[in-house]
Amino acid sequence: MRRDRDPVGRPRNARPRDALGRPLDRDGAADADEARIPDDLALDGPDAARLADELLRAGRPFHAHEVLEASWKTGPPGERDLWQGLAQMAVGLTHAHRGNARGAVTLLRRGAQRVRVYQGHATSQADRDHPYGIDIAVFLAAGDDLAARIERQGLAGIPAADLRPGLIIAGR
Repeated sequence: MRRDRDPVGRPRNARPRDALGRPLDRDGAADADEARIPDDLALDGPDAARLADELLRAGRPFHAHEVLEASWKTGPPGERDLWQGLAQMAVGLTHAHRGNARGAVTLLRRGAQRVRVYQGHATSQADRDHPYGIDIAVFLAAGDDLAARIERQGLAGIPAADLRPGLIIAGR
């Protein structure tokens, strides 16, 4: 099967996907998730954080990952660890939604570690704790707690609400 490519030859993903990012048959487009994230998405930090927050809270971590990944690839170099770590945590949540406990724990922890690297290099307290309104401490705590609980008890006992953590400080 031929892979979709952009004019310069980079792979693109035009295949329809379900709400958790799983590929559907190309002719299954009627069942596809209509709110696809474009491959060339470019948002500033506040808009990316707000959109990712909305998607996470709606139980669409795969799509939040795509938003965060776009910011990781297009944002300032000093923010790379922030966006990459948040994207990895969103992938961890995607694995949890799909029932993959091992993948969820691995990516939640890997992403949290990357965000902590960002915090260690941030130049100001505001950037370290609340860049673009993101409540890093709360999001990391939720990810750490979720990873530990999944590791102890598996995914069966995890309430659905715990798989939808908010990224933005309430009221922003």
